[in-house]
Amino acid sequence: MSERNFRDQHTLSGAFLSNKLLRLVDLIGQQGNELLGEAGIIIPSNAVACVLFIGDKGTASLVEIAGALDEAHQLTSQRVDVLLKMGLLERRDDPNDGRRKVLELTADGRWQYERLILRLAEIERAFEDLYTEIGYDLPTILETAMDALRRKSLAERIGGLK
Repeated sequence: MSERNFRDQHTLSGAFLSNKLLRLVDLIGQQGNELLGEAGIIIPSNAVACVLFIGDKGTASLVEIAGALDEAHQLTSQRVDVLLKMGLLERRDDPNDGRRKVLELTADGRWQYERLILRLAEIERAFEDLYTEIGYDLPTILETAMDALRRKSLAERIGGLK
C-alpha cells in the first residue's frame, strides 16, 4: 500500500481524518505483530490486553475482563476462546463462588506474559522516541480530541444539530 492516496491529495483531505487514523492503526499493528513475533510471543495482537489484564490480576472473570477493557462481552469471549484453544489460558471454578468461572494463565501463558511485559516496555520506549521525533504526545492529543468530540459532535460543529 502506498504512503499517500487520493484522499490525502484531494483538496478536502482534512475530512478524511478517520482514514488516516485507520492507516496509522494498521501500520502500528503490522509493526507490532512483527515485534511480538520476533520476541517469540504468539499471543494474537488483539488479545494482548486480555493476557496483560489476567497476568496482572492473577485470575479474572470474563465480565471483569470485558469491563476493564471496555469491550463488548461477546468480543472478549471470542478472544478468550482463542487463548483457551492456544493453551495460554485455563478456566476454573472460583474458589470463593462456585457459580462463577475464572480465567488464569497456564504455564505457557505465564511464559508468554513475562515475555510480553518485556516487549511492551520496549515498544513503549519506541513510541516515546516517536513522540519526541514528531514533537507531539499522540496519546494525549487523541484523548483530548475524543473528549472534545464527545462534548460537541461533528454535526454540532457544522450546525447540523444543536
